[in-house]
Amino acid sequence: MVVVLYMLTGCANPGSGPDGGPYDETPPRIVAMTPELGRTGVNSHKVTIAFDELIKVENAQEKVIVSPPQINMPEIKTAGKRISIELLDTLKPATTYTIDFSDAIVDSNEGNPLGNFTYYFSTGNRVDTLEVAGYVLQADNLEPVKGILVGLHSNLADSAFTTQPFMRVARTDGNGHFCIKGVAPGTYRAYALKDMDNDFRYVRGEMLAFSRDSIRPSSYPDIRRDTLWADTVHIDTIRSVPFTHYTPDDVVLLAFSEKNLTRQLLKTERDPAWFKLYFTAPSVHEPKVQGIDFDADKYLLRERTAGNDTLTYWLTDTTLVNRDSLGIICTYEATNDSTGANYMQTDTLYLVPRFTYERRKKMEAEIMERWQRGLEKRHKRGDFSQETPPVEPLKVEFHIRSSMTPDRNLHFTLAEPAESMDTAGIHLFLQVDSTYHNAPFKLERDSLSLLRYTLKGAWRPGQQYVLNVDSACIRGISDKVVENFDAQFSISKADAYGSLFLILPDADTSAVVQLVTNGDKVMRQAKVKDGRADFFYLEPGDVFVRLFNDRNGNGLWDTGNYAEGRQPEEVYYYPTSLTIRANWDVEQTWRINEVPRYLQKPREIVKQKETTKRTPKNRNAERERQKRG
Repeated sequence: MVVVLYMLTGCANPGSGPDGGPYDETPPRIVAMTPELGRTGVNSHKVTIAFDELIKVENAQEKVIVSPPQINMPEIKTAGKRISIELLDTLKPATTYTIDFSDAIVDSNEGNPLGNFTYYFSTGNRVDTLEVAGYVLQADNLEPVKGILVGLHSNLADSAFTTQPFMRVARTDGNGHFCIKGVAPGTYRAYALKDMDNDFRYVRGEMLAFSRDSIRPSSYPDIRRDTLWADTVHIDTIRSVPFTHYTPDDVVLLAFSEKNLTRQLLKTERDPAWFKLYFTAPSVHEPKVQGIDFDADKYLLRERTAGNDTLTYWLTDTTLVNRDSLGIICTYEATNDSTGANYMQTDTLYLVPRFTYERRKKMEAEIMERWQRGLEKRHKRGDFSQETPPVEPLKVEFHIRSSMTPDRNLHFTLAEPAESMDTAGIHLFLQVDSTYHNAPFKLERDSLSLLRYTLKGAWRPGQQYVLNVDSACIRGISDKVVENFDAQFSISKADAYGSLFLILPDADTSAVVQLVTNGDKVMRQAKVKDGRADFFYLEPGDVFVRLFNDRNGNGLWDTGNYAEGRQPEEVYYYPTSLTIRANWDVEQTWRINEVPRYLQKPREIVKQKETTKRTPKNRNAERERQKRG
């Protein structure tokens, strides 16, 4: 009985309780490898690694990378103190193979990591030991890209990326960092690929990055300084540690997804008063719409997006609005699925609204019946204040803040295009003491939209204004009219805001500077002129600054295209936040290439969680601190 009790207590997990002995903080140790580490002339597909304690491989699918890349996924098994890896692809002659475990190997008891470990052997008579390292960042916002494949090609032709698998590969960590090991001397090009089909070559639709720069790996002996601390404040020793420095170690690849250029008619949508056409990709050619039995040029009003991928057609004739089926012939640019070439496609379409004309009239009658019953109830109470049925007005959405900066303007959006607009019925008043004076303004309609308008005024800081819109001064194409509208707003005092003047001696003439929030949302943007970008009337607080080279001049960041050899438009971040103070001007010189691109984006606004080096947990020291506390 005493023996049994001793056996039960002897099997307890060490360190599991306050009296269970010290925690295991020793990483697992390799005691044998077959074939031996760095062995040449290997022809075996199976690798076995033995340890001094029970181990496990965590998240092998994500962390363990075999190079050259394997089309058939290697089998990785753990059994007690042993890891076995079987390569299912045919071994390539005279090739160095690496199995990079990263920090995936830990002991089974306390999860102490072995540390970054790479096993390697060669099927030839030498082992290649050069390395290529760097970072993969999202091209549009310099976010680190985690888990993307990075590969090398010695074939420098552009077609290699689309026709051949990578020669050697690595995968990025949470910092976007990669390190490709076992590289032979030579000249290479580097690529990144979100390999959705696991064939290690690019096909359209996959995220990618490419560089036209030639990479020639090399190495040299170097010294690094390791600091040993006596405590959290005092340095004990600074050691000089020799190591082999592999280059390049600062390759930057900018990952992007190409625009979908395959153009098809995606869907149509019909409301009684309008219909819409949606396309899968933009086109410089505007679709041509003809009515089957009506004059489209006469009875349709068209508005479109800049890329002609969404078009809205308003019906100006009541008989067309009341039709349950509207027939049109639409000719548009489409893409041939087989050849990928664009051509002009003609479709005959019949567009049907959600509710038929009969159903809509019935719904209107039900609304009138409810109003009539309400009228009779009011009459019984002696209430004769609402004797006429309500008339649906033209809906207008006014975008007016109670307080605006002097560089802003008023905006409003109509529910349908205007048939007529009497600007004499729109009044802007400047309040001086208790009186109101007419204030000048200019009304402009959006160049693409039939519905959006901007009211521009000569605003005076610190003053109150009133906007008044007379009823019926705007009439829509359905004959609805706007209701009377009044809004009071103020223009903030200039000294409540600050200004930012950026001096950009290295900026491209196409550069656009954006001020962004800590969520990377654009607040303001300005084109660089004469090597500077100026921002006025900024609210006090911290701002972050981003710049992109607007090569096509459309005011937007544009992605790249591999077939055309076109990189995405370059993006840069000022590496820290800038503080804006009220009634204060900030002037800042920014050399956009002074800080490497992978260090530019401020930590405060990086969304990708950083990968930290895994170390033993030091639970014994923590327990001692708890005892003393």
